[in-house]
Amino acid sequence: RRDVLLLTPWLAPIVWEGTFSRDILNAQYLQKNLVTGLVTFAVEKYWFFIEGFMRSANKYFLAGHPVNFYMFTDKPEKISHLQMAPENHLFVIPVQSDCRWQDMSTRRMDIISSYIQRQFQFEVHYLYSVDIDVQLLAHVGVEIIDALVATISSWQVTPHHKDNAHGTHPESPGATPEGQGDFYYTASFYGGSVSEVYKLTRACLEGMMEDTENGLGARGHHESHLNRYLLQHRPTRLLSPEYYWDPEL
Repeated sequence: RRDVLLLTPWLAPIVWEGTFSRDILNAQYLQKNLVTGLVTFAVEKYWFFIEGFMRSANKYFLAGHPVNFYMFTDKPEKISHLQMAPENHLFVIPVQSDCRWQDMSTRRMDIISSYIQRQFQFEVHYLYSVDIDVQLLAHVGVEIIDALVATISSWQVTPHHKDNAHGTHPESPGATPEGQGDFYYTASFYGGSVSEVYKLTRACLEGMMEDTENGLGARGHHESHLNRYLLQHRPTRLLSPEYYWDPEL
Protein backbone atom coordinates (compact mmCIF):
# COMPACT_ATOMS: atom_id res chain seq x y z
CA ARG A 1 0.00 0.00 0.00
CA ARG A 2 1.19 3.49 -0.86
CA ASP A 3 -1.70 5.43 0.64
CA VAL A 4 -0.69 5.03 4.30
CA LEU A 5 2.36 5.29 6.54
CA LEU A 6 3.88 1.81 6.96
CA LEU A 7 6.88 2.50 9.22
CA THR A 8 7.42 4.78 12.19
CA PRO A 9 10.52 7.00 12.38
CA TRP A 10 12.04 4.36 14.71
CA LEU A 11 11.29 1.66 12.07
CA ALA A 12 8.45 -0.12 13.85
CA PRO A 13 5.86 -1.53 11.43
CA ILE A 14 2.38 0.00 11.26
CA VAL A 15 -0.12 -2.75 10.46
CA TRP A 16 -2.83 -1.97 7.93
CA GLU A 17 -5.10 -4.37 6.11
CA GLY A 18 -3.34 -5.49 2.94
CA THR A 19 0.19 -5.12 4.31
CA PHE A 20 0.77 -8.70 5.50
CA SER A 21 0.06 -12.32 4.66
CA ARG A 22 -2.01 -13.87 7.43
CA ASP A 23 -1.39 -17.40 6.11
CA ILE A 24 2.38 -17.02 6.47
CA LEU A 25 2.05 -15.44 9.92
CA ASN A 26 -0.34 -18.16 11.10
CA ALA A 27 2.09 -20.89 10.05
CA GLN A 28 4.95 -19.20 11.92
CA TYR A 29 2.84 -18.62 15.03
CA LEU A 30 1.59 -22.22 15.18
CA GLN A 31 5.16 -23.54 15.30
CA LYS A 32 5.83 -21.63 18.53
CA ASN A 33 2.97 -23.16 20.58
CA LEU A 34 2.00 -19.81 22.07
CA VAL A 35 -1.04 -18.83 24.12
CA THR A 36 -2.38 -15.27 24.04
CA GLY A 37 -4.50 -13.66 26.72
CA LEU A 38 -7.18 -11.02 26.29
CA VAL A 39 -8.26 -8.93 29.28
CA THR A 40 -11.51 -6.97 29.38
CA PHE A 41 -13.62 -5.31 32.08
CA ALA A 42 -17.42 -5.42 32.33
CA VAL A 43 -18.40 -3.37 35.37
CA GLU A 44 -21.57 -1.48 36.24
CA LYS A 45 -23.69 -0.83 33.10
CA TYR A 46 -21.05 -2.31 30.79
CA TRP A 47 -22.22 -5.85 31.53
CA PHE A 48 -24.68 -5.14 28.69
CA PHE A 49 -21.84 -5.55 26.16
CA ILE A 50 -20.57 -8.91 27.40
CA GLU A 51 -22.41 -11.23 25.03
CA GLY A 52 -21.77 -9.16 21.89
CA PHE A 53 -18.10 -8.72 22.71
CA MET A 54 -17.50 -12.36 23.57
CA ARG A 55 -19.33 -13.75 20.53
CA SER A 56 -17.36 -11.54 18.15
CA ALA A 57 -14.02 -11.98 19.93
CA ASN A 58 -14.44 -15.76 20.14
CA LYS A 59 -15.00 -15.78 16.38
CA TYR A 60 -12.46 -13.23 15.18
CA PHE A 61 -9.69 -12.70 17.78
CA LEU A 62 -6.72 -14.90 16.82
CA ALA A 63 -9.11 -17.42 15.30
CA GLY A 64 -7.71 -20.96 15.34
CA HIS A 65 -5.11 -20.16 18.00
CA PRO A 66 -5.36 -20.67 21.78
CA VAL A 67 -6.73 -17.61 23.57
CA ASN A 68 -7.47 -17.18 27.27
CA PHE A 69 -10.21 -14.59 27.78
CA TYR A 70 -10.04 -12.94 31.23
CA MET A 71 -13.33 -11.21 32.02
CA PHE A 72 -13.28 -8.97 35.10
CA THR A 73 -16.83 -8.14 36.16
CA ASP A 74 -18.89 -7.08 39.16
CA LYS A 75 -21.85 -9.08 37.81
CA PRO A 76 -20.60 -12.62 37.10
CA GLU A 77 -24.22 -13.82 37.31
CA LYS A 78 -24.98 -11.83 34.13
CA ILE A 79 -22.68 -14.01 32.07
CA SER A 80 -24.72 -16.71 30.42
CA HIS A 81 -23.16 -19.88 29.13
CA LEU A 82 -21.20 -18.94 26.03
CA GLN A 83 -20.14 -21.58 23.52
CA MET A 84 -16.39 -21.07 23.10
CA ALA A 85 -14.20 -22.30 20.27
CA PRO A 86 -12.35 -25.50 21.30
CA GLU A 87 -9.01 -23.71 21.58
CA ASN A 88 -10.39 -20.81 23.66
CA HIS A 89 -11.07 -20.54 27.38
CA LEU A 90 -13.12 -17.95 29.29
CA PHE A 91 -12.16 -17.09 32.87
CA VAL A 92 -14.67 -14.94 34.77
CA ILE A 93 -12.99 -13.05 37.60
CA PRO A 94 -15.21 -11.16 40.11
CA VAL A 95 -14.17 -7.59 40.83
CA GLN A 96 -15.78 -4.73 42.75
CA SER A 97 -17.04 -1.73 40.79
CA ASP A 98 -16.05 1.83 41.57
CA CYS A 99 -18.43 4.75 41.61
CA ARG A 100 -16.16 6.99 39.52
CA TRP A 101 -14.75 6.06 36.12
CA GLN A 102 -11.45 7.68 37.14
CA ASP A 103 -11.14 5.18 39.99
CA MET A 104 -11.91 2.27 37.67
CA SER A 105 -9.30 3.36 35.11
CA THR A 106 -6.69 3.38 37.88
CA ARG A 107 -7.85 0.02 39.19
CA ARG A 108 -7.69 -1.49 35.70
CA MET A 109 -3.95 -0.85 35.57
CA ASP A 110 -3.59 -2.13 39.13
CA ILE A 111 -5.62 -5.28 38.46
CA ILE A 112 -3.84 -6.12 35.21
CA SER A 113 -0.35 -5.69 36.69
CA SER A 114 -1.30 -7.62 39.85
CA TYR A 115 -2.81 -10.53 37.93
CA ILE A 116 0.21 -10.67 35.63
CA GLN A 117 2.34 -11.28 38.70
CA ARG A 118 0.08 -13.81 40.36
CA GLN A 119 -1.44 -15.65 37.39
CA PHE A 120 -1.13 -14.46 33.80
CA GLN A 121 2.66 -14.80 33.50
CA PHE A 122 2.26 -18.54 34.10
CA GLU A 123 -0.59 -19.00 31.63
CA VAL A 124 0.01 -16.84 28.53
CA HIS A 125 2.91 -15.52 26.47
CA TYR A 126 1.22 -12.38 25.14
CA LEU A 127 -1.50 -10.27 26.73
CA TYR A 128 -3.87 -7.69 25.22
CA SER A 129 -6.33 -5.34 26.86
CA VAL A 130 -9.48 -4.53 24.86
CA ASP A 131 -12.53 -2.50 25.92
CA ILE A 132 -15.72 -4.46 26.43
CA ASP A 133 -17.88 -2.17 24.26
CA VAL A 134 -16.16 -3.43 21.11
CA GLN A 135 -17.61 -5.45 18.26
CA LEU A 136 -15.05 -7.28 16.16
CA LEU A 137 -16.26 -7.21 12.57
CA ALA A 138 -13.36 -9.02 10.89
CA HIS A 139 -10.34 -11.13 11.79
CA VAL A 140 -7.79 -9.70 14.20
CA GLY A 141 -4.98 -12.17 13.77
CA VAL A 142 -1.40 -12.84 14.71
CA GLU A 143 -0.27 -9.76 12.81
CA ILE A 144 -0.87 -7.97 16.14
CA ILE A 145 1.73 -10.07 17.98
CA ASP A 146 4.88 -8.26 19.08
CA ALA A 147 6.73 -7.20 22.23
CA LEU A 148 4.92 -3.88 22.79
CA VAL A 149 1.88 -3.05 20.66
CA ALA A 150 -0.14 0.16 20.54
CA THR A 151 -3.12 1.21 18.43
CA ILE A 152 -3.24 4.61 16.75
CA SER A 153 -6.39 6.49 17.78
CA SER A 154 -8.94 6.87 15.00
CA TRP A 155 -9.37 10.49 16.08
CA GLN A 156 -5.80 11.26 15.05
CA VAL A 157 -6.57 10.73 11.36
CA THR A 158 -9.63 13.01 11.29
CA PRO A 159 -9.98 16.80 11.15
CA HIS A 160 -11.51 16.67 14.65
CA HIS A 161 -8.25 15.62 16.29
CA LYS A 162 -6.80 18.17 18.68
CA ASP A 163 -3.10 18.42 19.40
CA ASN A 164 -3.81 18.95 23.10
CA ALA A 165 -5.30 15.48 23.51
CA HIS A 166 -2.37 14.52 25.72
CA GLY A 167 -2.24 15.25 29.46
CA THR A 168 -2.77 18.92 30.22
CA HIS A 169 -1.11 19.59 33.57
CA PRO A 170 2.64 19.98 32.91
CA GLU A 171 3.57 18.59 36.33
CA SER A 172 1.62 15.37 35.84
CA PRO A 173 3.74 12.32 34.96
CA GLY A 174 1.05 11.66 32.35
CA ALA A 175 1.67 14.94 30.53
CA THR A 176 3.27 14.76 27.09
CA PRO A 177 5.45 17.81 26.35
CA GLU A 178 4.07 19.90 23.51
CA GLY A 179 5.31 18.78 20.13
CA GLN A 180 6.89 15.55 21.41
CA GLY A 181 4.14 13.01 20.79
CA ASP A 182 4.78 10.67 17.86
CA PHE A 183 1.21 9.39 17.60
CA TYR A 184 -1.82 9.49 19.84
CA TYR A 185 -2.64 5.97 21.03
CA THR A 186 -5.96 4.70 22.31
CA ALA A 187 -6.05 2.96 25.69
CA SER A 188 -8.87 0.77 24.38
CA PHE A 189 -6.56 -1.70 22.62
CA TYR A 190 -2.94 -2.32 23.59
CA GLY A 191 -0.76 -5.27 24.54
CA GLY A 192 2.37 -7.25 23.89
CA SER A 193 4.50 -9.72 25.75
CA VAL A 194 3.46 -10.32 29.34
CA SER A 195 6.63 -8.72 30.69
CA GLU A 196 6.20 -5.56 28.58
CA VAL A 197 2.52 -5.19 29.47
CA TYR A 198 3.45 -5.54 33.14
CA LYS A 199 5.97 -2.69 32.87
CA LEU A 200 3.47 -0.50 31.02
CA THR A 201 0.56 -1.06 33.41
CA ARG A 202 2.80 -0.66 36.46
CA ALA A 203 4.23 2.62 35.18
CA CYS A 204 0.76 3.97 34.36
CA LEU A 205 -0.52 2.95 37.79
CA GLU A 206 2.36 4.67 39.57
CA GLY A 207 1.85 7.82 37.52
CA MET A 208 -1.89 7.95 38.27
CA MET A 209 -1.26 7.38 41.97
CA GLU A 210 1.26 10.22 41.92
CA ASP A 211 -1.36 12.45 40.29
CA THR A 212 -3.81 11.59 43.06
CA GLU A 213 -1.30 12.32 45.80
CA ASN A 214 -0.42 15.68 44.25
CA GLY A 215 -3.98 16.67 43.45
CA LEU A 216 -3.23 16.68 39.73
CA GLY A 217 -5.07 15.15 36.83
CA ALA A 218 -4.37 14.25 33.24
CA ARG A 219 -6.92 14.59 30.46
CA GLY A 220 -7.93 11.11 29.42
CA HIS A 221 -6.36 9.88 32.68
CA HIS A 222 -5.00 6.37 32.02
CA GLU A 223 -4.83 7.07 28.28
CA SER A 224 -2.60 10.09 28.91
CA HIS A 225 -0.30 8.03 31.09
CA LEU A 226 -0.23 5.29 28.46
CA ASN A 227 0.76 7.82 25.80
CA ARG A 228 3.49 9.26 27.98
CA TYR A 229 4.90 5.77 28.63
CA LEU A 230 4.86 4.93 24.92
CA LEU A 231 6.72 8.14 24.15
CA GLN A 232 9.52 7.02 26.47
CA HIS A 233 9.27 3.32 25.55
CA ARG A 234 8.29 3.29 21.91
CA PRO A 235 6.12 0.38 20.75
CA THR A 236 7.68 -2.29 18.57
CA ARG A 237 4.51 -2.53 16.45
CA LEU A 238 1.63 -0.16 15.81
CA LEU A 239 -1.87 -1.11 14.77
CA SER A 240 -3.62 1.26 12.38
CA PRO A 241 -6.89 2.97 13.35
CA GLU A 242 -8.63 0.18 11.40
CA TYR A 243 -8.19 -1.97 14.51
CA TYR A 244 -10.16 0.33 16.81
CA TRP A 245 -12.39 2.68 14.86
CA ASP A 246 -14.68 4.99 16.84
CA PRO A 247 -18.24 4.56 15.48
CA GLU A 248 -18.84 8.29 16.08
CA LEU A 249 -16.59 8.86 13.06
